[in-house]
Amino acid sequence: MNLSLINDESTEFADAVKQKIVEFNQVQWQGLSRKNLGLKLQDTEGKLLAGISGKTFGNWLLIEYLWVDGTLRHQKIGTRLLLEAESQAKARGCQFALLDTLDFQAKPFYERHGYRVQWIQQAYPETGSKFFMVKVL
Repeated sequence: MNLSLINDESTEFADAVKQKIVEFNQVQWQGLSRKNLGLKLQDTEGKLLAGISGKTFGNWLLIEYLWVDGTLRHQKIGTRLLLEAESQAKARGCQFALLDTLDFQAKPFYERHGYRVQWIQQAYPETGSKFFMVKVL
């Protein structure tokens, strides 16, 4: 068989590989599906002011993004979003939550809400750290 490696840095290629992994994993996780979870805060004109997004999958809430506009920080909006996402995840049967945050982001915020560092990725992407955090819901 004549095989060749081809460079392909396109989003389409990355999505195709991801889809192949999803198909492979589905055989092992029959009956389990990922369900998106998202909450947003917007003004009367529809401008996004804050939001949280992630997924639930089996026992886990996977938090991908939590963002609050700089003008609204320190007003408990992040807490409100996080607690509501956790509540919805529990209603879906989740027992744990997982997220990651960078050293200049929100580690103390998450610690105040019961998240604990499980692993630190050092030198990320060059001189910083990325914290992988878990919470029992």
